[in-house]
Amino acid sequence: MAYNKFIERSIDALIAVWPNIEKKKMFGGVCYLTRGNICFGIWQEYLIVRTDPATAQKQMQRESVRPFDVTGKPMKGWFMVASEGWSTDSEMNEWLVLGREFALTLPEK
Repeated sequence: MAYNKFIERSIDALIAVWPNIEKKKMFGGVCYLTRGNICFGIWQEYLIVRTDPATAQKQMQRESVRPFDVTGKPMKGWFMVASEGWSTDSEMNEWLVLGREFALTLPEK
């Protein structure tokens, strides 16, 4: 299944002025990286976000959030957000900032 291009256009519009963001096809979708580290992306109909495991665990208590599990083994620190969790630009931006801020804490690749 292809990834949702609407999500991609929404993300692209929200981060247009962010410096040092690279877009790369991954996981059958697309991911956004800063300094070589993935921040967030799209898989099928979901926004995927990368953060530290404790924050991810906390976020997964929300109804629209579930583990990022495309292989049968959930990835630590990653989660997927269904459309009801990012129905406004403001909500989408919060997820994107969360992922970007985490990626900026990682060593540059």
